[in-house]
Formats: sequence, structure tokens, C-alpha cells
Amino acid sequence: MDIVVGVTGGIAAYKSVHLVRLLVTRGHDVHVVPTQDALRFVGLPTWEAISRHPVTTSVHDDVASVRHVALGQAADLVIVAPATANTLAKMAAGLADDLLGTTLLATTAPVVVAPAMHTEMWRHAATQASIATLRERGVHVVGPADGELTGGDHGPGRMFEPEEIVEAALAIVSTRTDLEGLRVVVSAGGTREPIDPVRYLGNRSSGRQGVALALVAADRGADVMLVAAHVDDAVTAAASSHPRVAITRVGTAAELGETMRREAAASDVVIMAAAVADYRVAEVSERKITKERSGGRLSLELVENDDILAGLVAARRDGQTIVGFAAETPAEGESLEERGARKAARKGADLLVVNEVGWDRGFERADNSVVVLTAAGERVGLVEGTKHEVAEAVWDCVTAARPAHRHAPMP
Repeated sequence: MDIVVGVTGGIAAYKSVHLVRLLVTRGHDVHVVPTQDALRFVGLPTWEAISRHPVTTSVHDDVASVRHVALGQAADLVIVAPATANTLAKMAAGLADDLLGTTLLATTAPVVVAPAMHTEMWRHAATQASIATLRERGVHVVGPADGELTGGDHGPGRMFEPEEIVEAALAIVSTRTDLEGLRVVVSAGGTREPIDPVRYLGNRSSGRQGVALALVAADRGADVMLVAAHVDDAVTAAASSHPRVAITRVGTAAELGETMRREAAASDVVIMAAAVADYRVAEVSERKITKERSGGRLSLELVENDDILAGLVAARRDGQTIVGFAAETPAEGESLEERGARKAARKGADLLVVNEVGWDRGFERADNSVVVLTAAGERVGLVEGTKHEVAEAVWDCVTAARPAHRHAPMP
């Protein structure tokens, strides 16, 4: 797909380098069109190196190819990130005094803007009027998020993270509908088991892989319930604005299990991607445990939580597909696939997605590497890439495992 990324003069321009990289690594042909002010934050050589195309800001360069309109005419998608208050105002007024402006006027492709500015500028009546005008014209607005801003300020105006912008933008032009008509429930994130009012047992899962699975399913036509266990708003941002995704938030393993059982009753596909705590504290303290109370040593009695995936498999109905996830640290001399095959046999899910985790892999990263196994331990998928790419591959395995138009009966 031919994608134009417009970059304007805000500090968030540094994030757009990663945004362009994400698009390029997914196989898209990306042309970067920065403004002159944008080049004060990130230089032209960086944009050329990351996009693998020549970059210019002027309508007077490459006149023979009519570049000032050709880029817009050829684009399948245009993303402006960051979109400053000045740029939004110029877009609303139809001004075209540079290459980005002419490109935006010349394109008939979907346009996505990711606003980034200080809170006062975002809330100003002029900016809100610009946004309203652009929305009326069909421009898609992604963000801004509420968070930390330049100079220590905090509030709405922070540009969405590159992964969220990419997911939202690509969802707009998605054409695959092989999951249309399916009801899907996906769990994401990591459960937390309370120790006392301020402490908990938890894990490092960010929820990005589960959210990617939910977004891909929705983009491909499914109606999705995303059950999020302690997933940051920035991670769920794209999902929260997707018309086919609903989000339910949970905390503990018990809450996750109850919600998944309820949602699975009316779902065609169930994906357990959340990292569930295996144990909980036998007795939760009603008060903060202090050093004075512990006497210098603290012992916690742990009891095992229910196996949510096993319970879902035991209650599986005809026509329902269940997918589990397993984060593993194989022993020395043991392969990830061998360890995964044993777990797949125990769990009995239709598919088990296995990935290796460690101090510097698996959790809290933008990429992932997984092997997809059947209950019999047969490998049906092996993929390494961004979590979006992994999600696409997992859903390909799910559709291959399901007979066409097979829907779970309503309870």
C-alpha cells in the first residue's frame, strides 16, 4: 500500500520515526512529507533512511513529475503525525503553501491526523473548530491522549504512541472480512492478586499482544469483546475507538475467569492471551503490611488459582474455537516447541500460541516471536515480527482451523 506520512513541527516528531519504521516493516511503500519546522526536530537524512525514499518539503522540487500533486494522487492512505494546532488550522482552511498542504488537497485517500500540542492549545476554541471541520470532511482523528507533555505539563494533548496510530490508520483501509459475523472474546494484560491495600502479585504483561489480536479480529469483520486486565489506556486507545470492539476491565484472576466464562457462552472464538497469576495470597491483609508488623521477615501463603483456560475448554461447545497462550522459559536442552507441545496436550485448546519470555524478551516489547500448536502438538504456525503481524498470523491459523461459517450456538 502507498502511504504518505506528513510530519509537522512538534517535539512528538521523533515518535514518527518509529511510526514510519512500523509501516515500512509491514511492507508498505512510505513517502515522508515533513514541513520545514519538522526538520528542526528530525533531520532529512533520517526520514530518507527510514522510509527508503527521497524526501523534500518544497513544491518546487522534482517539478517534472508534478510531485506536489502526484504524491497525493498515488496515496492509498495519508497520516499526519504529529498534527500541530497550526497544521490542523491550515488543513481546515485549505491552505497549501508547502508540499504537505498540496498533497493533502490532491488526495482522495483516507486522511488520519494524530494531534499533538499542549492542553490549552488543544482545548482552544479555534483548534476545536478546526477538528470539527476536518471531521465533517471525513478526516479521521486519532487522539490526543491524556498524559505527560513537554515541560512537565500533564493533560490531553499527548500524541498517541506510534503503534496505536498505525493500528487505527490501517484499520480504516482494511479490506479483509473473513471473520465477519463471528463473535470473539479476547483477554489481554496481566492479572494482579492483592497482598494488602497497596501491594499485589503481578507480572510484566503490557497487554499489547491481546489488544492487537482484538483489533485484527475487528478489522477483519468480527464483533469483539476485549477483556483487559490492567492494560494502560494508551495501549487500548485504538481498540476503545473501534466500532466493533467493546472493552471490559478486570483485576484479579477470579474476575478474569468469571468474565471470560460469561463472554465465552455467546462467542464463536475465545482467545486467552492474558497472563494469569497462577497463585493468590491465602489471606489478604486489610491494612498495609509494615516492617514493624512483619518483624523483619515476611512469609506469604499462596494458594493456586483456577485454570481459566482448562475451564473454558471443559465447557466448550460444538462450533466454538478456543485458543490459549503460553509464555515459557524452556529448560536447558529443551526447545520451546517441545515444552509447548506438552502444555498443548494438557490444556486441550484447539490452538496454543507459545512464546519464549525472559528478562529482555516477550513482555513489554513491540515485537514477538511465537509458534502455534494444535492440541496434538502439531505446528501450524511460526511467526516473528510486530505484535500486529503475529496477531494476523494467529487469526490465519484460527480461520484455517474453523470450517467456513461455523458459528457457536447461542446458549
